[in-house]
Amino acid sequence: MLHTTAYMVFTTCKGIVTSRLDYCNALYAGMSSSNFKKLQRVQNTLARVVLKQRKFDHVTQSLMELHWLPIRHRMTFKLATLTYKILRDNQPDYLSELLSFYQPERDLRSSSQGLLTVKRTRTVLATRGFKHSSVSIWNSLPVDIRNSDTLFGFRRRLKTFLFQSAFAT
Repeated sequence: MLHTTAYMVFTTCKGIVTSRLDYCNALYAGMSSSNFKKLQRVQNTLARVVLKQRKFDHVTQSLMELHWLPIRHRMTFKLATLTYKILRDNQPDYLSELLSFYQPERDLRSSSQGLLTVKRTRTVLATRGFKHSSVSIWNSLPVDIRNSDTLFGFRRRLKTFLFQSAFAT
């Protein structure tokens, strides 16, 4: 009985921490690397707690074992998934109005790649906004991921791609 109760408390705490890490993570786009490091330390500590490791054990292998993306890649995953949903379902309207597919005036190879139009910005702060950061992330994805037919297939390919880029040896 004690083991079951401890597990329930543990999973509740894990859920609370990961939900806080994911909360508004679209706003993490363009965030300073020092702030990313602070959030990454929280995730690293959670991974050590989950796997019952010591404080100074190396955490990269733990993240790989848990199949968790690092915070920066996690933000990319969430923002790209939101962009995919907007492009496929046009929902919500206020966000779908911000995105438009790239359509050059003549027929180019890039016109069939599912790229989005990059809006010009006047300030560096504006590049952190959804209109710019989602387009930048979307256009940086490989074509086969962008052209996925289903949300499940998109998420699976995207996580595999980000996991490989995060933990490339």
